Amino acid sequence: MIKPYASVYITGTGKYLPGNPVNNEAIDQFIAPMNARCTRLKKRILEENGIQTRHYALDANGDSTHSNAQMAALAARQCLARTGTSLADISFLGTGTSGGDNVLPGFANAVQGELGAQPMVTSSHQGVCASGMSALQYGALKVERGDHEHALVVASEFPSRLFKRTRFASRGYQTDFDSHFLRWMLSDGAGACQLASRPAASGLSLKLHWVHLKSFSGDYPLCMQVGHPEKNQPKSYLDYPSFAEAEKDGAFFLRQDIRLLPHLFDVGIHEYARMVQAGVFQPEDIDHFLCHYSSEKFSSVVEDLMEKAGLVIPQERWYSNLKSRGNTGSASIFIMLDDFLASGRLKKGEKILFFVPESGRFTVSYALLEAVDASDAPVPVPVPAPAQSQALRQEAAVAADSRHLPAPPVEAGDLEDGLMRDTLKELASIWQDYRSAAWRTPLIHKLVGRQFTGLDYRRWMEHWIPQVREGSKWMFEAVDNIGEPFLLLKALITEHGNDEKNDFMILYEDYLAAGGELPLDALVRNPGGEALNAYMHAAAARKNPVGLLGGIYIIEGTGQRIIPALLPMIKVQTGLPPQAFRFLQYHGDNDPHHLERWLAAVGIALESSDDAAATSAGIVRTAREVASLYLLHMGGVL
Repeated sequence: MIKPYASVYITGTGKYLPGNPVNNEAIDQFIAPMNARCTRLKKRILEENGIQTRHYALDANGDSTHSNAQMAALAARQCLARTGTSLADISFLGTGTSGGDNVLPGFANAVQGELGAQPMVTSSHQGVCASGMSALQYGALKVERGDHEHALVVASEFPSRLFKRTRFASRGYQTDFDSHFLRWMLSDGAGACQLASRPAASGLSLKLHWVHLKSFSGDYPLCMQVGHPEKNQPKSYLDYPSFAEAEKDGAFFLRQDIRLLPHLFDVGIHEYARMVQAGVFQPEDIDHFLCHYSSEKFSSVVEDLMEKAGLVIPQERWYSNLKSRGNTGSASIFIMLDDFLASGRLKKGEKILFFVPESGRFTVSYALLEAVDASDAPVPVPVPAPAQSQALRQEAAVAADSRHLPAPPVEAGDLEDGLMRDTLKELASIWQDYRSAAWRTPLIHKLVGRQFTGLDYRRWMEHWIPQVREGSKWMFEAVDNIGEPFLLLKALITEHGNDEKNDFMILYEDYLAAGGELPLDALVRNPGGEALNAYMHAAAARKNPVGLLGGIYIIEGTGQRIIPALLPMIKVQTGLPPQAFRFLQYHGDNDPHHLERWLAAVGIALESSDDAAATSAGIVRTAREVASLYLLHMGGVL
């Protein structure tokens, strides 16, 4: 549950960007390519991320012009100067960063020291991009509780120190792509905002309705990190005999596994859908969308799915300063907000939605703000005497009823579109729970822990092959039981069944290539698989079993969103030949097309139904039940 704040306001912002803007041609003066391959990578990455200028707290010799704490303090001072608030009036300082100038103490203490501030409450939030949002959330909670009238939140990043050419010399400049990638993506800067319990006396303030963060680190492997050598080895830099040996082994390179990034978007969009479904906000009410992204490419299938679900915020409402400011990690959203407010686009009453995903080990964060002025300051509510309480409650109820207006007439087409959106939102929420639980099953947990073996892979397939063998059978059984008014679905489901009827043989051949020895007919499903199979056949035997579309959503979603993330880990940990993974590779490549077909089928089912609401409820119910049974199957593999 996301509980809104009653009285938290952003009354001012500030930023600090070191040095002059550095264009793409001038990057080499600060972060030089190491060899011809590095130059090619640089060109490719810059073309994709769209950044044209950024800032570095380095000079041409590679020496630091500021510390991270100094940049944070400069952003904080600009913020306070704009609001006219004395530093002495600030009683809370919260900070976010990916890494301070010291391993310890906390970054907030370093910034407080740089400011020369009086004793105050501090809170340091260390992570990646969402650490600034975490500091914002904690500061807002402290103001909401009444612990502080004024609070300061600062996020600052100085990643360019990790990208100096000299740091790669000990390895002969031969590094993996994951450590190259971020050299051309990240840059330096700091952003700040002031929180208060009341809006500013003049001008616009931002009422902070809520901040929502959720970490999915228990679900996914490490994506972005410093401290482990390449290939995500479990050995920490602290486990080496010396820091010099750790550096020589590449433990201090900042790495990002870009193959995992599509799954961060998947997590973020489904959490977004869940909040919409829960009524936390509605996309049509958002006037400005400030989204922290680098060069992430949205999946066309998921984007189409979200558009049909009514979740898309039109592009004209998006605001980004990525081209001119670069990607400054946790500071990006605050620098973006400062630039946005300076643009003059914001008007009283308009709402802003923040979205900040973090790829470290996957965290997503959101915040909702609304432009207000001094006239919107909260009015103290006197506590009524006991004898007056009931009368006041009745008076308030009458006043609330008097504000209810009749709803506008609803056209039939509006009902169909609205039901489609509601169905997809319900399914997105179910998927979010299922996906999270799937990543915590013993099977995937062992993969994430880098303990998966060829034997584990064979055991998985021994349960899975007979499960896949039944897939097309229940689909064709369902086709036989589809009649009016759903006849249009027959062709789509038949096509899907034909596509997959021989999949089990591909998987069995993979099993043999992986060293499996059991005959095909000797393979049996585990109890969870038996329960899932029985359920699917029982559902297919019903008249007009269109609810099975919910089950297909879970099954095909697993192939599109989970399997592609598992495949690279399975290949590395098992050391098996490529011919042992043809089935997994096929589904990772083709399930997006399958989901497009599924989306069309859901639209046909709802449009054709004599009782579309009941059809929608059946699809959603089946998805929930299949998700539960699929987890039983996955949980019984190892």
